[in-house]
Amino acid sequence: MARIFITGSADGLGQLAANALIAQGHKVVLHARNATRVRHTLAKVPGAETVVTADLSSIDETIQLSEKVNALGKFDAVIHNAGVYNTTGKILLTVNTLAPYVLTCLIYKPQRLIYLSSGMHQGGHPKLEHFTTDLGRINYSDTKLHVLILCKAVARKWTDVYANTLNPGWVPTKMGGSGAPDDLKKGYETQVWLAASNDEKAKVSGHFFFHQRQIRSHPEADDVQLQERFLTVCKEVTGIAFPL
Repeated sequence: MARIFITGSADGLGQLAANALIAQGHKVVLHARNATRVRHTLAKVPGAETVVTADLSSIDETIQLSEKVNALGKFDAVIHNAGVYNTTGKILLTVNTLAPYVLTCLIYKPQRLIYLSSGMHQGGHPKLEHFTTDLGRINYSDTKLHVLILCKAVARKWTDVYANTLNPGWVPTKMGGSGAPDDLKKGYETQVWLAASNDEKAKVSGHFFFHQRQIRSHPEADDVQLQERFLTVCKEVTGIAFPL
């Protein structure tokens, strides 16, 4: 039995993954944006251990979230599922890029880290120079490339952790829209598998997955110098250094 924390698990893929993991007998802690969503979240995932709250568009609240999570003890896996799509560049960067960076740095190191990227990362650019200026230049695809860069850096630096990222596909969630063409079940099965499976194919690190298969990702994310610049810029913006 594993103990797993999932960001953005009040609805969508995070909620579906939580229910699937609980059905397998694992313990799951959920995350909701604010206190008003806690009751709704627990009603949808009745087997959850508890719900912690934080608005990930605030770096301060994200730091506080890490403290709340650590107060609950150590986790076997953390799924960085939370994400936003149709919003400003500032919020895209803060929620999709900086929040997983901060939480990775501050939450007690788990055995497994799972990051949700997107097939759209292939059209993204690092744009590190815009993290502090001209945030309007940053788009969703850029942030999903950032997630991949972060995961690759974590896998390289923390050799005792399985850190992987995935494309859940364009699935019919609130974010994806009702007309999304991909399979919703397959959209959450990969993160469930990476978080808790004893399958040797899941016990790897630094890979990009789609439907439980390793696939090619943007080659720029493998650039070690880019990874180091990314970590440096994230430290400058958040005030939090990546722990060695």
